[in-house]
Amino acid sequence: MSTASVLFDAPGPRARVRNRIVSVVTVVVVALVAWAVIAKLAGKGQLTAAKWQPFLTANLWKTYVLPGIEGTLKAAALSIVLALILGFLLGVGRLSHKAVIRLPSAVIVEFFRAVPVLIMMIFAYFLFALYDAFPSKNLALAGVVTGLTLYNGAVIAEIVRAGVASLPRGQSEAAAALGLRWGQTMRSILLPQAITSMLPVLVSQLVVVLKDTAIGYQITFVEMVRQGTVVGSSYGNYIPALIVIAVLMISANFTLSVAATRLERRLRRSNRGARPMHANAELDPGD
Repeated sequence: MSTASVLFDAPGPRARVRNRIVSVVTVVVVALVAWAVIAKLAGKGQLTAAKWQPFLTANLWKTYVLPGIEGTLKAAALSIVLALILGFLLGVGRLSHKAVIRLPSAVIVEFFRAVPVLIMMIFAYFLFALYDAFPSKNLALAGVVTGLTLYNGAVIAEIVRAGVASLPRGQSEAAAALGLRWGQTMRSILLPQAITSMLPVLVSQLVVVLKDTAIGYQITFVEMVRQGTVVGSSYGNYIPALIVIAVLMISANFTLSVAATRLERRLRRSNRGARPMHANAELDPGD
């Protein structure tokens, strides 16, 4: 039985040997580079036990790391919830048959997708400070959440639009034949199926939200990466501090991905979903 696909031909004997050689060479090169980096760091005294000792004290975690974790998780949670709400509203708005809803939604989505997140954070921060919209201790958090919500909400809107557009046209035609209005069709038939297919892309975007909280250090927001640099400056152990922060960030992202994957599997067992989209799926504005 042939296992070749239209996109990939099964390699022959020579190709398999060549692939093995390339793989071995790549592994060796990566190992040598890693060894050189570790040796260089060790030579500079960055990997000594004394550099890691501060992380065994409760004071460092209480003063620096835990406030950073709290700030990152709080900003990410608020931004994820608000971005999902905004994204679904704008995505459905872009699919509306009414131009008065569809056109403003399209303008908002394209605008906020084009503006860098950092600019939106800085603008929101100084705007809130100018009008005393939030207490001073919450200004940075409000700026970070606003920037992340607006940008990621616009991206999620495109994901929603593409997910609904990927469903068979017969779904909406059957709903129209049953006499369902557009809003009923979207709410009861199209969105429940599209959500399952959109989950892999949505998870990727939510991980981006979590990572982008680190940009908030530009407006003095207390988050993990900023606190890691503060620890490195205070204790002279930048490399160990950043390694610890990287492990914490990877753990948070991995936890989010695992939770979303389990949710996706549960939805698929109900046989309500459509074929999943992929993170690199093309979001064609003309769909």
